[in-house]
This record gives sequence, C-alpha cells and structure tokens, in this order.
Amino acid sequence: MAKWGQGDPRWIVEERADATNVNNWHWTERDATSWSKRKLKEVLEGLVVEGEAGRCEIGDLKHVEGEASCNSRKGKLIFFYEWNLRLSWKGTVKESGEKHKGSVEIPNLSEENEVDDTEINVSKKKGEGDVLKDLMRTEGTTKVREALRDYLKALKTEFTLGMILPTKAPVGQEPATERKPSGSTVQDSVTPQSLDMVGVKIPTVRIHMREVFNSPADELYSIFTKKELVQKFSKCPAVIEAEKGGKLQMFEGCVSGEYTELVPSQRIVLKWRCRSWPDEHYATVALTFQDLAAQSELELECKGVPVAHEESTRQCWKKQYFEEIHVLLQQSKDDME
Repeated sequence: MAKWGQGDPRWIVEERADATNVNNWHWTERDATSWSKRKLKEVLEGLVVEGEAGRCEIGDLKHVEGEASCNSRKGKLIFFYEWNLRLSWKGTVKESGEKHKGSVEIPNLSEENEVDDTEINVSKKKGEGDVLKDLMRTEGTTKVREALRDYLKALKTEFTLGMILPTKAPVGQEPATERKPSGSTVQDSVTPQSLDMVGVKIPTVRIHMREVFNSPADELYSIFTKKELVQKFSKCPAVIEAEKGGKLQMFEGCVSGEYTELVPSQRIVLKWRCRSWPDEHYATVALTFQDLAAQSELELECKGVPVAHEESTRQCWKKQYFEEIHVLLQQSKDDME
C-alpha cells in the first residue's frame, strides 16, 4: 500500500469549499491515520465479554501500527487501511473468583480481507484460567469483529463526509436548510451575532444535551477553559486560548474551533468543528453552567451539526467530554481524601 503523501501530485488536488473540484472529477486524498487511531481506541477499549465461565473486559489498545487513507476519484471513494493491533484483556473466573490477564492480537486488518476472515489471536499469561481464554476466543472474538465493523462503517461514512463535494442543484430545487429535531421545544440560545459562519451549505441539525456534575459551576467552567485541566480529561495535548477570538484544538486536532463568548462560571460559546466535517464548516456550541447546591448542571446546545454526523457528535460529547470529566472529578475527589 502506498504511503500517505506519495500520490502523484499531478492527480491530487486540495478539497475546496467552493466546489472547484467540478463534479468530483479530480483525485482527492485524505489521511485517516490519526482519526483511525482514535476511532479504533473508542470502539475496542472497554468491550465486555460475559459467559458461563466468567467475565472479561478488553483494556488498553497497547499497540497500534499502520495507516489509513481515503481517496475520491470521479465521484467514487476508495479506501486503504492496514493495521497491526494488540489489546490487553483481564477477566474473572465465575466459580473461583480467580483473575487472569492476556492479550488480543490482530496482525493484519486491511481492505484486502473481510472482517470475518481477519486473523484474531487470543493469548493468556501463564497459569490456570483457560476457561477465560476459551471465552475470549469465542465470544470475545465475536465482539472484537463487531467493533472492527463499527470502525470501518465510521471510516466510510463519518470520516468521509465532505469528500464528495455537492454539485449544482437542479433548477427549481431549494437549497438544504437546517433540520430541527422533531418535537423539540428548545429555543435558540445563540444570538444572530454569534452565527457568523462560513462554509458549504449542507443539511444540519441542532443537538441539545444536559448533564449534572458533582462540582460547583466555577470548577466545571475551569475544566473547559484551563489548558492543564482540558489535557487531563482529554488525555491529549491541547491548544486552549480561553479568550474571545482565542483558538481551541483538542484530541490530536480532531476537534478545533474558536472561543467567541466567555462569561466566567456561567457561559461559553464556541465556533466548533470535527476534522471529518466538510472543510470550513463550523457548528456553534453554547455551554451554560448552573449551580445546583453541591452540584452543577451543564446545558449544551450545538447548532449546525451536519446531519450525517448527528449521532457521532452526540457520542463525542457524551463519551469524550462528559464521561471523561466525570472520571476527572472523581479522581480529584479521591486524591483529596
């Protein structure tokens, strides 16, 4: 498989938000390696395997080597990926309560083989507990294959949005407009002045979420505005310039944007995007903090999310933000005790 960036430059053109790549004729290429590493980690880590023998859980993605890319030519998408993966697992035998550890190796996940034909090897550290190894070889392998299918599905849908650029709409066809969730009674909390967006016109949706955290509002506000705290819950280097017009970059560049409004301990408004979205397309994210005795409620409104990315954006906020912030707050509480 050709290495990223080695394509013939005569046939590669940059993506353009103004649809210069007429009818998607030219060859465009997008590196999916960093995105894939995060997605593989997301779909594989934490998988639970249960059976009569006991319970196992897949832990860290210990080794991930390879690359992935997506190419577009004449309106068709072509995928290249090749991965060598190694995961850890641990489990408990149901009858004896004994605990055992091992690893799962996937030496060649690539477009050359179907997921069902991909080799998956399960091993266990020395000692008894082969019942858990057998459980991982059967039920565990099935769960891992399902997760790999989820990765490939996301690669071919979530990551590629915007690679096939929109062509001119037929005469008389109305341009796509924002779709609001059915039955929603939430009023817009973003002022017209904060909606100075650029980019291609695509169907979008508004996401509304609420989450309660075991911390006061000022502490929760700091977790979104202080670099060292952002890096703790995101587990990645970050660029955090918490001032109006300041830049934001997280999760190895998978999320980026700009702070447009900050009211300490009360409200943050961001121009926010995922790297897999169409070039130059941003959503407007409004975070509102409210004290609730010893807790605080965070209200999230994310306006302008590409329709095809609605669920993945929800999961991003739920798993990458909210769940990790809960973990950070609990760790801070444990350290104090």
